[in-house]
Amino acid sequence: MTAGASHRRGEHVRRNVLAAAFEELVAHGFDGATVAGVATRFGVHETTVYRRWVSRENLFVAALLDRSADAIPAPNNGSIREDLLAILREVIAYVRSPVGKAVLRAAVLPVDDAYADARQAFWARRRDALAPVVMRGIERGDLRADTDATLLLEMLVAPIHARLLLTGEP
Repeated sequence: MTAGASHRRGEHVRRNVLAAAFEELVAHGFDGATVAGVATRFGVHETTVYRRWVSRENLFVAALLDRSADAIPAPNNGSIREDLLAILREVIAYVRSPVGKAVLRAAVLPVDDAYADARQAFWARRRDALAPVVMRGIERGDLRADTDATLLLEMLVAPIHARLLLTGEP
């Protein structure tokens, strides 16, 4: 097998195509990004990309989920109020960015079942990454012991997502 052929197979291809897709999204936004642009960035034919992701939407959703899952760090400012405010500030800054806007857009796109699972895994990773903030709030006595971390975090960010997705207002 030649070096040129080996770079077009396996995990290496998946990682690099997703990286190229993410770069394409940053450069052109969700509406302007193309599979042809991704293929050109990675130096492969479009069929190499379509063989793995089947549709443009699947590719860009996978790229966004892969890259964006850890974009918002879990703060530890000493109080649940300050930590939740920090999360809100980070979420707002993120969803105002080109990548954040693309992630929100991807969140409502229809995708194959395999990527529906990836979308669920993405949100689970985000909740798991921020759950320690809630747990620390419980340990400090800032929150009730029976506080549902997932529900609290979803209720915290849902109004931001809803406003941007439903009304388009800042």
